[in-house]
Amino acid sequence: MIPITGKTVLITGANRGIGQALLEEALRRGAHRVYAGTREPFTHPDERVTPLLLDVTDAAQLRQAVRPVSSLDILVNNAGTAAYDDLSDRAVLERHLAVNLFGVHDLTQAFLPLLVRSRGAVVNNLSVTAFAPLPIIPAYSISKAAAFSLTQSQRALLAGRGVRVHAVFVGPTDTDMSREFDAPKASPGSVARAIFDGVENQEEDIFPDLMSQTMAAGWRNSPAKALEREYAAMATAGRAGSQA
Repeated sequence: MIPITGKTVLITGANRGIGQALLEEALRRGAHRVYAGTREPFTHPDERVTPLLLDVTDAAQLRQAVRPVSSLDILVNNAGTAAYDDLSDRAVLERHLAVNLFGVHDLTQAFLPLLVRSRGAVVNNLSVTAFAPLPIIPAYSISKAAAFSLTQSQRALLAGRGVRVHAVFVGPTDTDMSREFDAPKASPGSVARAIFDGVENQEEDIFPDLMSQTMAAGWRNSPAKALEREYAAMATAGRAGSQA
């Protein structure tokens, strides 16, 4: 168990939906400091919360956001975008990749020195659409599948530096982003609790709701997961050989 108590946490998209629920859950679990990254000005009554104006696609804002953060234990890449589309407009796909893929990459790289120092954790909020695309939101699905591959690569590459990387496969959740999607939905609070439970239990892959949990055993015992482990072992062996 690695409890959230006493840890410093940074959460993007912290002003609504799952991000807001994660912020409140981190405080409830006794986090020492929570940096709340938001695209709009944000305030919070708890003195442990430090707002950061942070559009994950804005390089200048990212550089500015790094400056006040002196230590970091857990980075939660939660900010995301989702729009209904039919892949007819490349700009829509590019926007999804900019936020959901490159935003995750750039933020992790920016805060990586602090995470290496603390031997901390990266938490990437993905989606069950990383496994199979939902045709009404294909650009979103593509971006989450790409972010999943990024997460697996980060996991293998950062393990030797002491940084854990968690993939979170969220199913339909009752947020503004999925308001028009007609399906049973989990509450943001229950999803946030399950995510931090998974982080504390050091679960590589976190399935935080009833819908996603139906996929958990199949994924963990799948040939694809076995191949991920095999490739990760090759990376570890390669690092060990280069240091010999």
